[in-house]
Amino acid sequence: MLNTLNAVFPIRYTVMGLSVFALLLSVFSLLVFGAGLGAFTLSAILVGVGVYDLRQTKRSILRNYPIIGHLRFMLEFVRPEIRQYFIESDNEATPFSRSQRSLVYQRAKGEPDKRPFGTQLDVHAEGYEWVNHSVAPTKIASHDFRITIGEGTAQPYSASVFNISAMSFGALSANAILALNKGAKRGNFAHDTGEGSISAHHRVHGGDLIWEVASGYFGCRNEDGTFNADKFAANARDPQVKMIELKLSQGAKPGHGGMLPGPKVTPEIAEARGVPVGVDCISPASHSAFSTPIEMMQFIARLRELSGGKPTGMKLCIGHPWEWFAMVKAMLETGITPDFIVVDGAEGGTGAAPLEFTDHVGAPVQEGLLLVHNTLRGAGLRERIKIGVAGKVVSAFDIARLMALGADWCNSARGFMFALGCIQAQHCHTGHCPTGVTTQDPLRQQSLVVPDKADRVYNFHQQTLFALKEMVQAVGVHHPNEITAHHIVRRSGGNKVRSLAQLILTQLPNGALLDGQTAGLPLIYRQTWPRASADSFAMRSD
Repeated sequence: MLNTLNAVFPIRYTVMGLSVFALLLSVFSLLVFGAGLGAFTLSAILVGVGVYDLRQTKRSILRNYPIIGHLRFMLEFVRPEIRQYFIESDNEATPFSRSQRSLVYQRAKGEPDKRPFGTQLDVHAEGYEWVNHSVAPTKIASHDFRITIGEGTAQPYSASVFNISAMSFGALSANAILALNKGAKRGNFAHDTGEGSISAHHRVHGGDLIWEVASGYFGCRNEDGTFNADKFAANARDPQVKMIELKLSQGAKPGHGGMLPGPKVTPEIAEARGVPVGVDCISPASHSAFSTPIEMMQFIARLRELSGGKPTGMKLCIGHPWEWFAMVKAMLETGITPDFIVVDGAEGGTGAAPLEFTDHVGAPVQEGLLLVHNTLRGAGLRERIKIGVAGKVVSAFDIARLMALGADWCNSARGFMFALGCIQAQHCHTGHCPTGVTTQDPLRQQSLVVPDKADRVYNFHQQTLFALKEMVQAVGVHHPNEITAHHIVRRSGGNKVRSLAQLILTQLPNGALLDGQTAGLPLIYRQTWPRASADSFAMRSD
């Protein structure tokens, strides 16, 4: 019967037909009884929408399903929120699970983070990890774990092992920057500026800054986009700036430049970056201040000198291994080493990036960290260079695990965004952030109350480090840098369990790469190390 009816009058036009019928009925009511103006207005609007749908040429669904087809686009718009709140399981990570987000929210709000009734994780699942504990736990006086970066410089920095990762003003709102920096000031930990440079909002509360200098040289550039030493020195010597970070690439889109469209370059953003208001702001894919590994080391030394001897390092997401090896060879040849290296994992990313880059470009943080840590050991440089990491770090176990694999400290971006109130709506690139974190809309920003969110940033940092302290005590050591890959255990295929030391960590002997004999070393060193050159980022053909 329905098929017969559909052949006479397509069912998909039912809503359109009912709207036309309602319009005619309301016209009759108005003419005869003088009533029904509301019904006439509503039905006229629906008929108007239906006529427009039938005549427009951009959306086939609306041409075939006038009026009612709009429901499809409405439901698609709220699909992420529907999945997040009603469909996803607590441990389904896309990219952060509800369980992970809830942990941050609880700690940020100062609420109890204890969980009753046992773990929700499948402890028999492949990939499940845990840390082995000791029957002789230690007792630690403070959870303020710190490391010294740049011990040989004029102005070494005592850093927390947990800091705010790079997020620029422009990507984040003014209120978000204010809250992050105020929380960092109160908690005595560092706030990375991101490549957008130091804005007026970074300076209000005086929290420690790591100034990220990227290929656009924002805050230290000439009109043509090249590096300006005088402008750099003026910013770098500010006492609030504790370290200088030369950004080579970022995990979200390594090897890819960027552009902030002119309409989004507000006077505040333009002032911070040193660019014209309303003009497209370009971040090139590569640096113009150097073109070889040796020149890069010389540039790092120059930045250190211009800053007045502050710890100066670099950040990168590992790509071609021969390029990384070339940098290490340049360190050996010049005698110039960065004070620190931040390894950004490909799973990171607070802003928008092309999907292919988000999903398939760059090494994840574990693989990048292992390569950097082991290469520096093999080159005899590990004791001179501290390593930071970033990539989906939100819990004390995340920190302990990465430090066990070789990191000296961890950074978190999205974790601190959650502390600010981010709900993972994933509208960061649209300017329509529902919580005022990633928008330049002044009305939307008002929802982010700086004093309240600063307290949450502080609480999240403190509670995470307190949880780390309890874990360190349980392991039986005194500092998280004493946790090793032997302490972390993973369940692998075939119902086997192995420590990370057995499973993934091939610890290169100290100085193993210095004699040029790579036989017996892992394949990547045997094949690639000899073909890397300090004079070029390209791989030698011989």
